[in-house]
Formats: sequence, C-alpha cells, structure tokens
Amino acid sequence: MKKSLLATLAAAALLVAAAPVTTYAQEEFAPQPAAAQPATPKHSTFYDVLFGSGFLGTLLWLALFGCLGYYIYLAIDCGILVRPSKIMPDALVNNVKEAMKEGDVVKALQFCENEPTPMSNILSAGFIHVEEGFDVISSAVDAAADLEIERIMQHLAWISVCANIAPQLGLLGTVQGMIMAFGNLGTGSPNVGLLATNISQALYTTAGGLTTSIPAVCTYYLYRNKANRIILQMTATTMELIKDLRNVEVVAE
Repeated sequence: MKKSLLATLAAAALLVAAAPVTTYAQEEFAPQPAAAQPATPKHSTFYDVLFGSGFLGTLLWLALFGCLGYYIYLAIDCGILVRPSKIMPDALVNNVKEAMKEGDVVKALQFCENEPTPMSNILSAGFIHVEEGFDVISSAVDAAADLEIERIMQHLAWISVCANIAPQLGLLGTVQGMIMAFGNLGTGSPNVGLLATNISQALYTTAGGLTTSIPAVCTYYLYRNKANRIILQMTATTMELIKDLRNVEVVAE
C-alpha cells in the first residue's frame, strides 16, 4: 500500500517537473518585434521641379526667367523715358516760344539741336523747311511726329511681347509636365515621386507664366495711356509753336 502510494506521488512529481511552468512568463516578457515606421512622404520642391523635369523643362524655366527679367528692365526703362520731361521738356518749350516771339527761327532751331528729344526732332523738321512755305512745314512736322510716336510705341510694344510670350511658355511647360506624367503612368508601376515632380512641373510653369504676364499687361496699358496723353499734349504744343511760321522771317546771322 505504501509502495503504491509512493509510486503515485513520484509519478505526480515527475509530471509537475515536466510541465512548462515558465510558458506564460516567456510569452509575457519575450521581446516583441519593432513596429514598422511609416515612410515619410517626400514632397517635390521647386529645386526638384527646376532640375528634375528634363532638358526641355530646364530650357523653359530659363526662358521664363529671361522673360521676367526683360520685362522688369523694360518697366524701369519706360518709367524713365515715358515722361513729359523726357519727351517735351519745359525748358525747350519756353526757349522756343521766346525765340518764336522774336521771330528768330535760327535761334529756335539751335535750341532744338542742343536738346535732342522727340519734340525737338519734330520742331527741327519744321524749322528746316521754313523757307518752303507753311504747307511743306506742316507735312514735315506731321512726318516727324509720326516717326517719333512710332518709336515710343515700339519701345512699349516689347512689354506687350513679354506679356504674350510668358503664358505661352507656361502652357508649354504644362503640356510637357503632363506628357511626362502620363508616360510615367504608362509604365505600369509608376514612380510616385517622379509623378509628383511631373505634375508640379505642369503647375509651376503655369504659375510662372501668369506671374510674368499679368503685371506685364497692366504695365503696358499704363504706359501706353500715359504716352498717348503726352503725345496729344506734344502735338497741341507743336501746332501752337509752328503757327507763327506763316508770317515769320528768317533772321540771317
């Protein structure tokens, strides 16, 4: 009886010893694998767009920057030139008026030659033909006025050229960016980063073209209207000055 009990206890002890006592502890304290961190998306910067859109894209950006720079130069240049003091200075008008009151056409012509401006060129064309009659003087003044007006307007026309070219360059960049984007999608396994760069190229070039075109259009019409006002004033002043040539006598030196 005792042997049977001892055998049972020994068998139970062996079973307890063989049981996986530390299973839960191992599962609880076992190191867990680190969770995978989501990849940080890379945003397309302007640098990526500028140099990652291919040779044609870089040329487009150079053309856009050149167009913007030329517009800025023209805006400053026209701001200096399209002014009454540059086209019909008061000193010239006053000097010619005084000479015409004295009937001294030669003196008036000398004032015009000493201060070359659009108005002095127009008056000089009339004074040179003073001995040929008033009809010839009027024709010469009209021809010289048309020439000077055309020169002023041609100078302003380059601002209009910049205003028209800039959005066309932006549209070309948009088309180029979309072509590259669809070409990337057509591969079947598109590169997301490259696709974002292509779309950014399309949008950035459009914005660049409009950024140049909108102020260029406003500047062109501003200077054109200002030039028209000055030209009308110059024309009226010129006719006022040459009307005395109907009866003027040339003073010999």
